Formats: sequence, C-alpha cells, structure tokens
Amino acid sequence: MKPALKFAIVLITVPDLKTARALAGAALRARLIACANLVPRIESHYRWKGKIESAAEVLLVLKTQRSKLVALEKLILGKHPYDTPEFLVLPLAAGNQRYLDWMNQGCRTTR
Repeated sequence: MKPALKFAIVLITVPDLKTARALAGAALRARLIACANLVPRIESHYRWKGKIESAAEVLLVLKTQRSKLVALEKLILGKHPYDTPEFLVLPLAAGNQRYLDWMNQGCRTTR
C-alpha cells in the first residue's frame, strides 16, 4: 500500500445509464478521470422540496486526482440533468502502487 492523498473518489447519481455513459465519456475525453464505474439499478430515497421521494438511479464512481476536482465538478454540473446533482468527494488514503500509477496516467493531460 502506498499513500494516495493526491487522489479522490467522486460519487454522482444520475437518472439513467444513457446519462451516466455520457458523463463518464465526457470526463474521460477531458482526461479529468482515470476510470468511471457505473452501478445501475440503485434505489435512492430522499427528501426533496418537503416531500419524501424515491427513484431508480445509476451511481457513478469516478476515480480522479484531487487537482482535477474543480474542472470535473464544472463539467458534471454543466451537463447533469438534475437541478441539484450529487457531487460528493471522498479522499483516497492509500492504494496499490501500480493502480495509483495507472490512475495518474489516466488523468495526465497529453501535449
């Protein structure tokens, strides 16, 4: 295990797989993430505008560098269909060195 303080995991919920794939693809093309996991068929329960709601959603788990978070948030918020999209950042404490190296390469801007 190696320290991974420069990396983060971002959680985003979306209404469907089409939206999840579009957001993941946009973030990958912009080199803002190394990887996106799409977890279909989650069931979300929440309070919205004073009422308890529930919805079927897809969870995106994005793996990125902390230095990319501002640009990633801007991209996601600009393309997300929700009024108030989830964008939660979890710090990454440690990970396998080879995987961390791969994440670094995936987020590297090419010139």
